[in-house]
Amino acid sequence: MKDKYDNLDEYISDLKAAIEQSGGQCAAHHYQLGLALLSKRDMVGAENEFRECLRESAHMAEAMVQLGGICMQRGDLEGCLRYNQDAAACRPKFAVAESNIGFCYLQMRDPKKAVAHLDKAVRWDPKFSQARNGLAVAYYMEGKLDQSEKESRELLKDEPAFAPAWNNLALVLFDKGQYAEAREAVQKAQAGGFEVQEGFLKELEEKLAEAK
Repeated sequence: MKDKYDNLDEYISDLKAAIEQSGGQCAAHHYQLGLALLSKRDMVGAENEFRECLRESAHMAEAMVQLGGICMQRGDLEGCLRYNQDAAACRPKFAVAESNIGFCYLQMRDPKKAVAHLDKAVRWDPKFSQARNGLAVAYYMEGKLDQSEKESRELLKDEPAFAPAWNNLALVLFDKGQYAEAREAVQKAQAGGFEVQEGFLKELEEKLAEAK
């Protein structure tokens, strides 16, 4: 629908008109307006539209995921987790919600719970890069270096330019004492635009210098 519009403001105006004409009872229009307002970084307006969407269609999991994303933008990790849990309960095998739940648990430093949800997301959507990357991170946090390396390498076979996976691989290789390979992985992460932590870079350079 949006593709036929030359600018976002025109699209938003027509959506508002359609909502008014329907008496505010079209969940799909509220959802699309929420997405459009997100594109304009109007978080308050978008949140209102997603809430209106759920008033009209209480089980619209996509709107719950969007509200979770708004919570995350505000630093409300618990709110993000709750909305995505609700979304997962409403829609079976919803990989996006499961991945987001896993991400929340990673932020809460609970990799065991993160693995449980990220594994579901990957099983239901094997090409879901963010979930696959999150799973590699969770295994790393658990100290399961071989499993983390396996996940990162398999992801990089499919998406060799996926910079966060190169960073994760670099961390694993560093912990395994493979410093030269870790540097190569770091360079590929940086080439892909990933901002590698300065502290890690310093430690890696020190280990490389010791090895000379």
